[in-house]
Amino acid sequence: MAYSIKLPGKYVQGAGELKNLGLNVKKLGSKFFILCTPSNQKRVGAVIEESLKSVEKEYVFCDFSGACTKAEIARVMEEYQASGCDAVVGVGGGTAVDTAKAVSENLGGLPLIIIPTVASNDAPCSGVAVIYNEEGVVIKSLMLRRNPDLVLVDTAVIAAAPLRLFGAGVGDALATWFETRACRASGAKNMAHGKCTNTAYMMSKLCYDLLMEYGPEARKSVQAGEPSEALENVVEAGILLSGVGFESGGLCVAHAVNDSLALLPQVHGMYHGEKVAFGLMVQLVLEGENPDELPKILAFLKEMELPVTLAQLGITDPGEEDLRKVAEAAVSPKQFSKNLRPDISVDEMVAAIRRADEIGRG
Repeated sequence: MAYSIKLPGKYVQGAGELKNLGLNVKKLGSKFFILCTPSNQKRVGAVIEESLKSVEKEYVFCDFSGACTKAEIARVMEEYQASGCDAVVGVGGGTAVDTAKAVSENLGGLPLIIIPTVASNDAPCSGVAVIYNEEGVVIKSLMLRRNPDLVLVDTAVIAAAPLRLFGAGVGDALATWFETRACRASGAKNMAHGKCTNTAYMMSKLCYDLLMEYGPEARKSVQAGEPSEALENVVEAGILLSGVGFESGGLCVAHAVNDSLALLPQVHGMYHGEKVAFGLMVQLVLEGENPDELPKILAFLKEMELPVTLAQLGITDPGEEDLRKVAEAAVSPKQFSKNLRPDISVDEMVAAIRRADEIGRG
């Protein structure tokens, strides 16, 4: 099997960089289709307009509904086709970003620009669009022919976003190193259809190191609504390094548990990265509860105010039926848990979920 890695065409990050959008997209199109929610248009729309006008580019805004579903993708595709545009811009969080990706891919691989307004997950740099049903359950991961042409991250915008969303991004990114490490150990194939390169492996480890060193200080920056060097480091870890790491390193139990928790209605109010954080605890239990590792991760998750118990996820009465439903989905042959080992049983997964909850409550 070949070694392979996927990367965005260009990555730009820094406080105030949104004003330089026009300079970065000059060769990517002449009329830009900008998908974002009305609230994000209010937040950053004027800066985007001014920057595109400065390089004599046209643009059209399209309201995003908030969910990356097949119906929403089809609706946005129709609006794009009627717009006369020649490039797609996704502005916002993970669902807006993934909808823009799906539109770009389904219409032949249009030039694609991603502008995250929150650092809530590692979607922006990847060539994957996660599609949900109306109940919020993952139904498909659409693989793009290439990763975004440009990812532009304005850390002043990120610093002004809700603190809980920032924390969710840290939870998502923290799992990257452990999932990459597990996939490399088992020889699992990554999303680039090959083995993890030394580059992706190194980026995943750097992601972890930056989060552990700068995470608490970066959290204070978001609390204050001000960019900082610590925030720059954590945003790079959460968006760039984790984005490359999960796609070119591989996913494992942490994301399998995340996907499966979505089957329980009581968890629907939780963010992706919050569920991944608890899923990471489950993975560490299945890996043997390393005494030099698990307590350190637990303390960090608590410091970042991420969920480490079932109750914190909304499962206040974890009955056997619900946990078996989650476990059965998590150990499905189609799920990423097989990248740790393919013989994880339902009973073993249930026990690991209960043990993770016990550790979190301890």
